[in-house]
Amino acid sequence: MAVTRAFKNATNFQERTTATPLIINGDMQIAQRGDQTGITAAQYINVDRFFVNMINLGTWSFTQSTDTPTGLGFASSLKIDCTTADASPAAGDNFYLSMQSEGQNLQVFEKGTSEAKTSTLAYWIKCNKTGNYVVELWDRTNDRHVAVLKTISSADTWQKVVCNFPADTTGALANTNARSIMISWAFDTGTDFTSGTLPSTWASRSDANRFVGTNLGLGDNTANEVLITGVQWEVGTYDANSIPPFQFEDRATSLARCQRYCIVYGTGEESYQQLGETGISTSTTQAQIPFNHPTEMRAVPSLSSSGNLALGEGTSLIAITSVVINSSADTRQSTGVIATVASGLTAHRPYRIDQQGSSSSKMTFDSEL
Repeated sequence: MAVTRAFKNATNFQERTTATPLIINGDMQIAQRGDQTGITAAQYINVDRFFVNMINLGTWSFTQSTDTPTGLGFASSLKIDCTTADASPAAGDNFYLSMQSEGQNLQVFEKGTSEAKTSTLAYWIKCNKTGNYVVELWDRTNDRHVAVLKTISSADTWQKVVCNFPADTTGALANTNARSIMISWAFDTGTDFTSGTLPSTWASRSDANRFVGTNLGLGDNTANEVLITGVQWEVGTYDANSIPPFQFEDRATSLARCQRYCIVYGTGEESYQQLGETGISTSTTQAQIPFNHPTEMRAVPSLSSSGNLALGEGTSLIAITSVVINSSADTRQSTGVIATVASGLTAHRPYRIDQQGSSSSKMTFDSEL
């Protein structure tokens, strides 16, 4: 269980209490999807809850690194590595890391009311280059944003960064499970996103204003990399000395919070692991298999699978040709799937889904924002 802490808001001295960190997996310890290479398009990446937005700007790998700032308790960081360079981005190209939250988790900011609160984002960052990049808050509910320009002043050195953001009395956040504020770190961009004026106060979103001043150019050489960890978001205005200490969660708690959005079955530990529960065949070519999720997901999930999967009965395995969600048995708590084989099942017999000789085979249920 996370430790409850109370502290005074440095701006208005109003007592605030939080039970869990606003940022999920800010210490980068959960990476269900595993390290990724050859990434050229926007997607959720290896470290849970973090997303990469990119438009035609190089090729990238995302790995969980043990390179961290020393003496602070961090064991992991997210490492972003350029593997195919693009030194001359087109005007509409960009590359930025982001993290998105549900509106119902951000009501503490009281955004859109007369009592709206300031906020502070802090993190540790390390890059082989020096230069400027933009950190942006984008209210996706009301299409408003605010941003600050930050500088990496020393190459290959862990640096603690603190970003102060003003309150916004315009645009209340929906108290729902829908996407709300998105935090972004813009590491490379084309001129379509830099030709305006950086919004130092909350304003209607304009693409031309989003990343003004960004010149880090992380995608200009395959030697480039950036690492980040210790991401925290607090109510109130703080500096590097006054901000509350990073709030660590035990691994089980952090994993459960991540599994609200993504659950990966297939741990990579065994080559013939059973995935889900035992189901029943409905014909000689199909079986229905239930997956009772370890936590309630944010929404009814979608399914993707990879590797070699098979239906098993005892020691006999029959290769699966397709596996899809059973739409009549799909909820936030459990998901039924229909697994199809070419032939060989016995109708009305128990079967399970197994990895077929490959520890990397997996099934992923996704209810991300």
